Amino acid sequence: MDLLDTLTAKGLRRELPTREEALAVLATTDDELLDVVAAAGRVRRQWFGRRVKLNYLVNLKSGLCPEDCSYCSQRLGSKAEILKYTWLKPEQAAEAAAAGLAGGAKRVCLVASGRGPTDRDIDRVADTIAAIKDANEQVEVCACLGLLSGDQAERLRAAGADAYNHNLNTSEGTYGGITTTHTYADRVDTVNKAHGAGLSACSGLIAGMGESDEDLVDVVFALRDLGSDSVPVNFLIPFEGTPLAKEWNLTPQRCLRILAMVRFVNPDVEVRIAGGREVHLRSMQPLGLHIANSIFLGDYLTSEGQAGQTDLDMIKDAGFEVEGAGEATLPRHRAELAESAGGCGGGSCGPCGEPAAAPESAPEAAREAAPVEDGLRSDLVKVRRRGAGTELAPNA
Repeated sequence: MDLLDTLTAKGLRRELPTREEALAVLATTDDELLDVVAAAGRVRRQWFGRRVKLNYLVNLKSGLCPEDCSYCSQRLGSKAEILKYTWLKPEQAAEAAAAGLAGGAKRVCLVASGRGPTDRDIDRVADTIAAIKDANEQVEVCACLGLLSGDQAERLRAAGADAYNHNLNTSEGTYGGITTTHTYADRVDTVNKAHGAGLSACSGLIAGMGESDEDLVDVVFALRDLGSDSVPVNFLIPFEGTPLAKEWNLTPQRCLRILAMVRFVNPDVEVRIAGGREVHLRSMQPLGLHIANSIFLGDYLTSEGQAGQTDLDMIKDAGFEVEGAGEATLPRHRAELAESAGGCGGGSCGPCGEPAAAPESAPEAAREAAPVEDGLRSDLVKVRRRGAGTELAPNA
């Protein structure tokens, strides 16, 4: 198909597709889906081979956020029955991170709910980074703490952070319908602050919130323009108790087309399948590895993810290999750009309010599949009850 031949050739040359071409990817049919995956896979292999980067989330502070982001289970007024706790101590966070590193993760993403960190919070995170890196010098650390102000980005960099995550989430045109307590411009400003401080910029999107194809293309082009080293692609997890609880707009096929569009627009950037992978891609997750070169291992922030060993088996069975700690994630030309700006050349992280898991000791009644209304798969959304902030072991 001419479109896919054109997009593949452009991706191999690191040439930006047109908006019309990006929209055309989202409009392809299910009959064309494997051709789309194969074309995006050629571009992925050109720049990342068959490596899969593993990232691990540690939720430093869960719930009780004053912001009103409609998609988030930690939002102001959320009725979602998630874990709620204040800051983990540095040694607790380091212990939680160790589980992911033992499973093969090379990056730890430290996330805290809230509008943005105080200066005291930056000190807490600096102590946590030190505790994690004292145990593993090679680990990459990405912070995700909300809106940054003053010299906070520089302080995080000086403390040893390698990257900062702050997602744009959706297009500028629709942002006001998702969140009212801060603006799209606020988010862009934080990404620019992080980049300017020499941190690798990690910024992505959430699909499935009722946005149009045009909105998806808008936000992906905006991420390209921002110079994100890493683009997490989240698929909305419709938590009961949030305004978007009934927004079940995604199919596995739709998710794969979105991932392919992101890859064509960002051919040489780390593309990560982030929150909602298990809920929406389901049995087609291995196909996503042919497009994206990065995933989260095990659980997420507030909901359950696939068992870490299952992730590792999936990677191996699909013919891929886990990226080693000593391997550069980004192609040489992008890594050199990042290093010249003072960054780590890695790139990665996750969104606020994404998945984690239910403990083995949970009552059976709580673990039964929820009823499916109108074909919705609400039974797939399970609140995290283990790992960081609990006394139960994680599933990494």
